[in-house]
Amino acid sequence: MLFTEPSFLFLFLPVVLGLYFLRRPLDPVHGRYGNWLLLFASVIFYAKGGGPFTWLMLASIAFNYWMAIAVDRARATGRDRRVLTAAVAINLVVLGVFKYANFFADNLNGLLGAVGRSPLAVPQVVLPIGISFYTFHAISYVVDVYRRDASAQKSPVHAALYLLLFPQLIAGPIIRYRDIAGQLARRAVSLDDFACGVQRFVIGLGKKVLIANTVAETADQIFGLPGDALTPGHAWLAIVCYTLQIYFDFSGYSDMAIGLGRMFGFRFPENFRWPYVADTVQDFWRRWHISLSSWFRDYLYVPLGGNRGSTVRTYVNLVTVFFLCGLWHGASWNFVIWGLFHGAFLVVERLGLAEVLRTLWRPLRHVYLLLVVMVGWVFFRAETLPAALAFLGALGGRAATATTPFTVQWFLTPVLLLAVIAGVIGSLPVGPTLAGWRRRLEGAAGPLQSFGLGAANAGAVTAILVAALVQIAARTYNPFIYFRF
Repeated sequence: MLFTEPSFLFLFLPVVLGLYFLRRPLDPVHGRYGNWLLLFASVIFYAKGGGPFTWLMLASIAFNYWMAIAVDRARATGRDRRVLTAAVAINLVVLGVFKYANFFADNLNGLLGAVGRSPLAVPQVVLPIGISFYTFHAISYVVDVYRRDASAQKSPVHAALYLLLFPQLIAGPIIRYRDIAGQLARRAVSLDDFACGVQRFVIGLGKKVLIANTVAETADQIFGLPGDALTPGHAWLAIVCYTLQIYFDFSGYSDMAIGLGRMFGFRFPENFRWPYVADTVQDFWRRWHISLSSWFRDYLYVPLGGNRGSTVRTYVNLVTVFFLCGLWHGASWNFVIWGLFHGAFLVVERLGLAEVLRTLWRPLRHVYLLLVVMVGWVFFRAETLPAALAFLGALGGRAATATTPFTVQWFLTPVLLLAVIAGVIGSLPVGPTLAGWRRRLEGAAGPLQSFGLGAANAGAVTAILVAALVQIAARTYNPFIYFRF
């Protein structure tokens, strides 16, 4: 079920909110009733899109619930590490079978064909929606119990709700159990909390529907052109559009997830911090998909040794992490190359490039970062490696050898230009600046002026909501990019 579907906006969400606050209005602490309701609603939410894979997810939840308890109990006998290893291995095997079986089979068949052997007959494995995210949630939970960063949850309802909570179930943020354990037991929702949640949800909805979906049309159309029909103008327009699309698509989802959680009394961590204002790749990964990069840091990079060993070992650890980060995003060599590409730049920056960049004028540093990220996005977006290489050739100035009726000017509609301008502005930390101005004005304003500022803010949020609903009514199905991971 998509957050942008009318069935979610006008049926599922209002019904769940109504039932949630039916027994307990705003402010009082929500506990057992609210958890059972959210658990039931989350199962329905997943089942609508996950279908029979709902049973796989429920089995995963039950397995990790019992394994966390087993790790806790095995500590007295010194076998907790073995239990942890078994739990992590089984989670990764399930993820590997569903996400990577076809990838490895296709590559193996390619090798067999090269040596004249018959290919293996492997059935096509369907990827369960959200499996990468809830698998990482589950692994972090069991590992945290082993590290004593969290206690094994004895309540199956609390454990299941942590893994299944519908706002963050499909595409994150990846939440640590220790950060939400107390909220599962007790949480209150004030009127201000609820209002902040609604505003955050609407902003995310606007990001997705008004900006991401608009620029996605142009990006999809140009990336769908034959490689020999791409001109440099086509390629640069498409990659600019995709750069905005993937940010506003995924950060929009994260905003909606955080806003939904706030409506129900949960505080989720931030997942984006204006990554396109970064001036190094290191800084970019401190701002982009923060919950994933911190997960890889804490559960892979640090256990591998982090930067505690030799310099060479540190670089190997970095490249390994980003190789797996790319593979996590998709079972394709394009994603592997994308991960290695970012890992290589992290190594080069540690070798001294970062020091050189600090001597440059700040806008030049931003240009460097954006060029690196945009070239990387080519591998992320292109369907095949040859298509990515052809696209990079067009970006580099290679002239088209075939003609197309779709000129660059044909794509540059007023709607697209407006979306691009809004996207560029929205990629900057304009919101906090405006919020700071508003707080200062409210501090110096009288009651009437404060009311006017509040009304203006409510009017802006309402305008975004109305515009987004109009677009939802006019457009076709358009899922979030990260649903496929």
